[in-house]
Amino acid sequence: MSTAEKVTGLINAARDQWEDERADGRQVITVCLDTSSLAAGVQSTLDSLRAEIERLGHDVIIRTSGSWGFCWLEPTVSVRSAGGGLTVLYHSVTEDRVEEFVQRTIVQGETMPELALGIVEGNATEEIGHLSDHPFMQGQIRRLMERSGQIDPENINHYLALGGYEGFAKALTQTDEQIIEEMLNSGLGGRGGGGFPAGRKWDFLRTATADPRYLVCNADEGDPGAWVNRILLEGDPHLIVEGMLIAALATGSIEGYIYIRHEYPLAIQRMQTAVDQAREVGLLGPDALGDGRPFELVVFAGAGSYVCGEETGLMSSIDGYRGMPRIRPPFPAQAGLWNKPSNVNNVETYANAPLIFKNGSEWWSSVSSAEEKGTKMFTLSGAVNQACCVEVPFGISVRELMEHYGGGLQNDAELKGYQPGGPLSGLLPAGEIDLPLALSPFRERGMFLGSGGIVFFDQSTSVLDLCTYFLDFCEDESCGRCTTCFQGTQRALEILRRIGQGGGRESDYEKLNDLIQALRWSNCLHGQFAPTSVKLALNYFRDEFEILIKEQRDPTQSLPGLIQYQIKDSTASELEVASELCPTDAIVRNNLGWKIDDAACIRCDACREVAPLAIEVRDRFEIPLLTQ
Repeated sequence: MSTAEKVTGLINAARDQWEDERADGRQVITVCLDTSSLAAGVQSTLDSLRAEIERLGHDVIIRTSGSWGFCWLEPTVSVRSAGGGLTVLYHSVTEDRVEEFVQRTIVQGETMPELALGIVEGNATEEIGHLSDHPFMQGQIRRLMERSGQIDPENINHYLALGGYEGFAKALTQTDEQIIEEMLNSGLGGRGGGGFPAGRKWDFLRTATADPRYLVCNADEGDPGAWVNRILLEGDPHLIVEGMLIAALATGSIEGYIYIRHEYPLAIQRMQTAVDQAREVGLLGPDALGDGRPFELVVFAGAGSYVCGEETGLMSSIDGYRGMPRIRPPFPAQAGLWNKPSNVNNVETYANAPLIFKNGSEWWSSVSSAEEKGTKMFTLSGAVNQACCVEVPFGISVRELMEHYGGGLQNDAELKGYQPGGPLSGLLPAGEIDLPLALSPFRERGMFLGSGGIVFFDQSTSVLDLCTYFLDFCEDESCGRCTTCFQGTQRALEILRRIGQGGGRESDYEKLNDLIQALRWSNCLHGQFAPTSVKLALNYFRDEFEILIKEQRDPTQSLPGLIQYQIKDSTASELEVASELCPTDAIVRNNLGWKIDDAACIRCDACREVAPLAIEVRDRFEIPLLTQ
């Protein structure tokens, strides 16, 4: 039996089991269990559901799944009715709602329209429409996320039954040249931000002159505000395994490493389970690729260094050395992991390969109005109402992403700007909100789209504060190899912090520009792009820097060094509560009434939250500092 026939047999057996499960007739509760839902308290919901079902003595199947993308509405739970005629997805099923939820959806067999997001399977009703008609789902083309939320990510049979490993089975019938050609025809570019054709990278490794060859999956997703890769790792891990198997066929690789940052414990667990299951059924091991060709996968937990997101730094970490990017050439295809030919792609890149081979490159590339083909996953966070994960074709505008999927800004605030691509990218103003989500518009502005995380901010956010945060992150995460990077970021950070304390100087513009130019000569992209946020801020938000430096005033009144809290109504009763709440006892009472000790005040804003009519924020240098 050929390997392709073996895979087909596994698929057919899994489908039979899946149909048997669906014909079982029992009610099924599926709880989204991922990092986002865990942060929203889903573990308490899950424990309460199990306890309540056990107390009632009902024979109900309880499963877990990955994310549907409704991160702001977690915990999400779907219920399949007895007999399997109707499956409804619900939101905000918190622990305190479990008893009523079980009583109505399980015991009485009803629905809860007030919590329903939509019907996943079955006919729409007057009260609940199909999930595909939900505004959040409109415009999305879910390919990578097709199974997430619907399958148990720790059950290989669920993946096999719903189309998994079909792409690998088809690739097994092709030569390595044919696989490379199909990848090139698809137009799949690297999804980590560079956009380099994946098929070409695979071909570099295929034609390498040394053996053995290795594959590496870069799952070291470290950008603040990005969790695209985590959604896939936690929701559909076999998609990555299958993608790497196809890449192994094309390149003749014998082993692959999935490098996941240690801050993703659930992703590490689920990927390890997927690898173990694939090995148990023979999809990994001594004959994984057929004709006695071996392929193994290793799940490798990184130690949290941001520069390990750079492919050579990542390989140094796997090699057992300090995670420091290497000077190139040589490139990984010549000397990578263990100094042998290697290929590095990110999670989303590998995950697209099974879709290309299952459905064909023409089908895969048919959805995009941009030069880049296929779909792209994005995570939205910051000042938006709906922190979420979506999958859309390349080419839609940032505005559509923010307004349609992000739900606009919180409290109807006015957009000030957004930050795509992580701390090594830059800040763009609200005037650039209509940019299409493609690589070239961002490259033209000296930045990059990145792996898919976009953070929005409103007028209450200080651009200086954002630049300080991102540059502080880059300085802290510098590997320390080159003085240009770790000393250059330190000097720039010192200037930004001094400006934030009211010590800005006209000469700071020239100094910052000199540092930006100097950092271009850093050994790797980390140092070269570290000052991008500052560079673009000086261009797009120059007026705010002018106010900060010339007037020593923060227009957002949020920088601790440029503001001061003042009592404007010393008779307000809320001041007693504010005094008790103050963590540094800065709100004190004397013979003249309530005062704020500026030296003790840490500008946490807790007092103003409870006493907004009695306490105000003033520009620090407009009034004399108070001494008590």
